[in-house]
Amino acid sequence: MEPNAYKTIIESAWDDRSLLAQSDAKNAVLAIVDALDRGELRVAEKRDGQWAVNEWVKKAVLLYFPVCGMQTMEAGPMEYYDKIPLKRSHAANNVRVVPPAVARHGAYLAPSVVLMPSYINIGAYVDSGTMVDTWATVGSCAQIGKHVHLSGGVGIGGVLEPLQAAPVVIEDNCFIGSRCIVVEGARIEEEAVLGANTVITGSSKIIDVTGPEPVVYQGRVPARSVVVPGSYTKHFPAGDYQVSCALIIGRRKESTDKKTALNDALRDFGVSI
Repeated sequence: MEPNAYKTIIESAWDDRSLLAQSDAKNAVLAIVDALDRGELRVAEKRDGQWAVNEWVKKAVLLYFPVCGMQTMEAGPMEYYDKIPLKRSHAANNVRVVPPAVARHGAYLAPSVVLMPSYINIGAYVDSGTMVDTWATVGSCAQIGKHVHLSGGVGIGGVLEPLQAAPVVIEDNCFIGSRCIVVEGARIEEEAVLGANTVITGSSKIIDVTGPEPVVYQGRVPARSVVVPGSYTKHFPAGDYQVSCALIIGRRKESTDKKTALNDALRDFGVSI
C-alpha cells in the first residue's frame, strides 16, 4: 500500500479511535511502525534544506501504544514487560550492540552504528557510523546524523506531543560531549562540537562570543560551532543572578578531521574539560 493510503487511514483512526478495532486501521499502524524500524519512513526529514515533521507518522507512533498489548519479553537472563518489543536482527543489519543496550522496535539503526550500554526510543533515527556511548539516551523521534559521537551520559530529548513539535536533530559529524543535554526540538547543525555538560533547549541562549559583539541564537547551534557551557547576568525583582547559557567560542575549520576528538577540538581554543 502506498504511504498516502496509509496516511488517510492513520488520520481517520486518529480522529476516531474506535476504528483501531478494525483490521485496516490496526494493520496500517503496524505497517508504519515497521517502516520506521526499517528506516523507510522518518518522523522528520530535511526538505529543501529545512527540517519538516511528518505529523501523520507521529500519529501512527502514538496509535501504536493502544494497538499493542502488554507482553513479557526476555533477552537472555533479563525480563521485560512492555507494549513495544525490542529491536532485533542486529547482526544482519551490521549494528554492534553491547549488553545491556536497548533499542525499541520502531527505531532505525543504520549499518555500522555502535550502541554501548544505552537506550534508543521508538521513532528515533540513528544514521550510519554513529557511536552512542555508555548511558546515553536517544529519545522518541530524535534524528541523529551520520558519524555522530554521543558521549557518555548524553541525553537527547524525545518528542511525540504536541504533534507539530519538531524533534531534536543532531546533524552529520557532530561531537556531543559527556553529560550534554539537548532537548525541546533543538537542532545541532553539522560538524558542531558541544563541550561536556552543555545544555541546549529550545529557548536556551546560545551566544557567539567570537566577535566584537555577542550574537545570540536560540534553538539551534550553527554548523561547525565549538560550544561550551556559560552563564550571563539576568535581572530579577530579587536582584541580579547568573543564568545558564551556551557559548560559541570558535568554529571548526572545514579542513578539520571530522573525527577529531572533543578534547582536541577544544584545545584549539584554550579550553580544558
